[in-house]
Amino acid sequence: MTEKIQLPDIKHIIAVASGKGGVGKSTVAANLAIALARNGFKTALVDADIYGPSIPRMFGIEDQRPEVTEFSGVQLMIPIEKFGVKIMSMGFFAARSQGLIWRGPMVANATQQLFQNTLWEDIDYLIVDFPPGTGDIQLTAIQKLTLSGAIMVTTPQEIALNDARKAASMFNNPDLHVPILGVVENMSWFTPAPHPDEKYFIFGQGGGEKLATELNVPLLGQLPLVAELGDAAENGLSVFGQTNKTLVKAFEGIAEFICNLKTVSI
Repeated sequence: MTEKIQLPDIKHIIAVASGKGGVGKSTVAANLAIALARNGFKTALVDADIYGPSIPRMFGIEDQRPEVTEFSGVQLMIPIEKFGVKIMSMGFFAARSQGLIWRGPMVANATQQLFQNTLWEDIDYLIVDFPPGTGDIQLTAIQKLTLSGAIMVTTPQEIALNDARKAASMFNNPDLHVPILGVVENMSWFTPAPHPDEKYFIFGQGGGEKLATELNVPLLGQLPLVAELGDAAENGLSVFGQTNKTLVKAFEGIAEFICNLKTVSI
């Protein structure tokens, strides 16, 4: 049995995962963390997408670098904090245009260090932004961390659902079992700004609900395809400062659900 990393100051660790890239997983992870912080919880966020970290850009902190301090004789990194969220990412240590050409063991070691060599202090919820798929990073995190659960992110179309099913099967593997807490469907519909009452299901309809039913978990939220969500991510902003209240209510609802779950209750 793999020895777990001991993180006694962190109460709950929740992974945000997807089967494929481009479905908005990092957007969900970032704004869920912000929503939890806005509700008074001590919140942290680890960008575990070693090859393609996007969290620093989403928070507008790409040019910042974590300081290092000595704690109990050990050198630890101090996470960057914004919107009340403590953040750690490999993106802080690599140039924006620099690709990491690493094999599995190096990636696994880097993933472990993001968690183990950071001075987190007291944290209620640590959100982990997984890379898409079912590779070394996910396996390392699942084996080394005591995860409270995982949230699956998908878009409505069948090709995204197929990949999400594969990712979900990793969490449901008897040797790795991590409870899937629910499904978030992104890009659920498009509403033109001049016609706020209209919905166009350009990527299909009902995919997230279908996946949630298959996994026997709740559909935690549906996020519309709106320019504000993408603009916020590109410019280091939170959706909670935007005018689209549908997004605000969706993320507040997801955060409320997580806080009320008995399996992750504080």
